[in-house]
Amino acid sequence: MRWLLLMVSLPPSPSRHRVRVWRKLRALGAVALKPSVYLLPATPATTEQFQWLTQEIQSCGGSATLVHVQGIESHPDARLIAMFQEARRAAYAPVLAASRDLLARLERRDRPDEGSELDALQGRLRRLRQELDRLTAIDYFEAPAGLEAQRLWETCRRRLETRARPGARAKALDAATLPRGARWVTRERPHVDRVASAWCIKRFIDPGASFGFVPEGQIPPGAIAFDMLGAAYGHEGEDCTLETLVRRFRLQDRRLRGIAEIVHDADLGDGKFGRSEAAGVDLAVRGLLALAKDDAEVLEHGIELFDGLYAALGERR
Repeated sequence: MRWLLLMVSLPPSPSRHRVRVWRKLRALGAVALKPSVYLLPATPATTEQFQWLTQEIQSCGGSATLVHVQGIESHPDARLIAMFQEARRAAYAPVLAASRDLLARLERRDRPDEGSELDALQGRLRRLRQELDRLTAIDYFEAPAGLEAQRLWETCRRRLETRARPGARAKALDAATLPRGARWVTRERPHVDRVASAWCIKRFIDPGASFGFVPEGQIPPGAIAFDMLGAAYGHEGEDCTLETLVRRFRLQDRRLRGIAEIVHDADLGDGKFGRSEAAGVDLAVRGLLALAKDDAEVLEHGIELFDGLYAALGERR
């Protein structure tokens, strides 16, 4: 595969330049191949980021050389990828520890939390989400620790949702009371359950629906939220959000129910339905997240993906 090597030399003083460059390399997720030689996988985005950093280093009196290479003989690709995954493992460790601490806190007591206490817990969850998003953006090779952190965060979110004080969750609407052409919102960076839920809303519940993406827990007035804190529709019991929508709106379509089983297995990873398609569908949505320019594009192509899956399930009859 193609890699970028950035060779850096900075004057010893003033030290602030060295500190600033080091922080930017760290923020980009670059790995030190050797002292003063930094590595990133070659993509249009990482190339542009290293080009800007090269100019910045040169502007403060240092020297920087950016090199594109097709593999490094002394370091096979597998070894380089392992270096990135190890770096991300260390970076995810504080997030994992904080998530485990939050989960333990949520599991300690059975009674609902008071309003101020619940707000504090939601604030902790939002801060964890922000840090997780920052790390995910530089997790170029999907380190196992990152996948574990995502699963643990989702578990915390679901547990916190069940502890919400009365009235914290928006009232769910049925088919008779749902406004047509509503504004539906969910969390940023939609994964398989949120993409599938949006597809279900668009195809079976509210064909005129529009969609938006908001920070966790920040639901705009008049919007209908799904799969986020305070949402009208989310995980309930053992059900993922898509299953909740199918049940709440009494949708009987056979292929839709099959897709709900696939999404359950992909989202929760518990193998409840034993759907072999789950891993592939999850991987396809992750691919959209990696390639799309924004969440709206993820949703646009994700809806097409589930249209195709729906059609394919019909061919099995």
